Amino acid sequence: MQQIDPTDAETHKDNDTLRQRRGSRSHLRRFGLICATIAVALSLVLLPPLINISRYQRRIVTSISGSLGRPVHLDRVSISLLPLPGFDIENLVVDEDPAFGYEPIIRANKVHATVRLSSLWRRRVEFSTISFTEPSVNLVSSAAGKWNIEGILLQASHIDTAPTAQAKAGPAPRFPYIEATGARINFKEQQEKKPFSLIESQFALWSPDPNQWRLRLRAKPSRTDSNASDTGTIEMETTLGRGETLAGIPINLEGQWRDAPLGEASRVLTGHDAGWRGNLVLSANIRGTVGESAVTSRLHLIGARRADFVPQQPLSAEVECFATATAIFHSFQDVRCSWPPNGNGPTMALTGEVPNIRRLEDASVQIGTSGIPAATLLNWARVVTPGIADGVEATGNLVGSLTYDGAATHHWTGKLTLHDAGLTTTETGAASLVSGDVLLQTPQTTIPDTRHRRNVSAPTPAQDGFALSITGLQLGGHDAGVLTGQLNPTAYTLRLQGTATEDRLSQLAHAFPATAGDLIEAAGTGHASGPFRVDLTSSHAWGEPQLWHDTAARQAQTSAPAKKAR
Repeated sequence: MQQIDPTDAETHKDNDTLRQRRGSRSHLRRFGLICATIAVALSLVLLPPLINISRYQRRIVTSISGSLGRPVHLDRVSISLLPLPGFDIENLVVDEDPAFGYEPIIRANKVHATVRLSSLWRRRVEFSTISFTEPSVNLVSSAAGKWNIEGILLQASHIDTAPTAQAKAGPAPRFPYIEATGARINFKEQQEKKPFSLIESQFALWSPDPNQWRLRLRAKPSRTDSNASDTGTIEMETTLGRGETLAGIPINLEGQWRDAPLGEASRVLTGHDAGWRGNLVLSANIRGTVGESAVTSRLHLIGARRADFVPQQPLSAEVECFATATAIFHSFQDVRCSWPPNGNGPTMALTGEVPNIRRLEDASVQIGTSGIPAATLLNWARVVTPGIADGVEATGNLVGSLTYDGAATHHWTGKLTLHDAGLTTTETGAASLVSGDVLLQTPQTTIPDTRHRRNVSAPTPAQDGFALSITGLQLGGHDAGVLTGQLNPTAYTLRLQGTATEDRLSQLAHAFPATAGDLIEAAGTGHASGPFRVDLTSSHAWGEPQLWHDTAARQAQTSAPAKKAR
């Protein structure tokens, strides 16, 4: 029989006691954890009703009102403890400056503000984030060119705040991170609400530096008086500094309007579909102050074409512009645009100024070129109209400029010349239908010069249009034909004169079927194979079918006296 060592028995007894003590401690910890959980749950249920909500509501209203410089109203404030302590605000309304009307500048049904716990030790309430859900914001411009947001910006610039990301509370309160989702931004001129607005907006505002605020915006442009739907996205990031006046506030803005179909973009800008398809990307950069800044913008057209037909090669192009914005972006001076940018290829340049963006008709603009090949012009024309047959080729070089004087005449004037023009088709071979120059210029009128006792030609700016002259049409006769015309924004008149053969007229008609129309019928049939004289006229509004008439017959018809009724 084996004997048990007394020391081993004592050891087993100690181990059992140790295990019992460890188990007891584990049970105590579990019980403590359960009690703590119950205490936290009870505090979440019992504490909010015991807190003086009205006192915090008054503090919230006073704090927001003092920051914005506008009266603030709200219906109800409730406390939320999860996931972080904060306040839920219902029906927040920020009043408008009476000088701009009485509709609130900001209205939000739901606002959540998260409290910075570290600020409570300084006996003040700071918010780490303020989140707006589907707020409505009204930006109003007065007749004097001022904005309702000016007072808010100036009020904010005069308040000392610490950066949003500062970890510890200091003497100055930390600027909160303000964000919004589903916001609608409306634009008004005095009491009139404009149809343009930004919807489904997401924006964020914070302070990265004591002297700076940063705004990030993403929105969808919309227009209430049209059915525009797929309008692309506007993205913008702006840095604002401190200033004694709104005009003196430093600004650095980078923005882009992308993924915008041309048809929907035209609906947003003008209220109707301009009849173009393709896409656009518009980017802008602004540096300087709100009162005066340098603006750089670039427009990129991708696959642009007319809506009623599909050309073989849609237009893709870039236009770059520079300008100086003054008067808080109400005026643009020293405007300079180039197509394409940096002069890469045939260049068209635009210069001018816009004294007041509310009166674009008062702008002054000059468009000119030092040389664009006729082949390039023909490709552009194929994007605009289907009335150019395949196999048509053009030669020559376009130079000149056109000017719009918004301060005086409100009409376009100037001169464009296509030098050494040539036009061939697969039917004509190397024989060109056009030779010489094509001229488009302001109509000339003869006025008496009493000083030198002679008549001189001068432009007639009262006529809003241009005169077209092609003096070298090779129509098969001994003498070159002449095509003249008058063009204005609503209609045009063309007149074809000279000697021609039916074959050459047929070739001209086949080259431009939409423009030539019934040219052969109007010239008459049954002519001999030799040349015959033509004098044809066509007068129509833009977009209407092209029809030609015998000039002499039409003049006789219109000049014949009306028969008296019996």
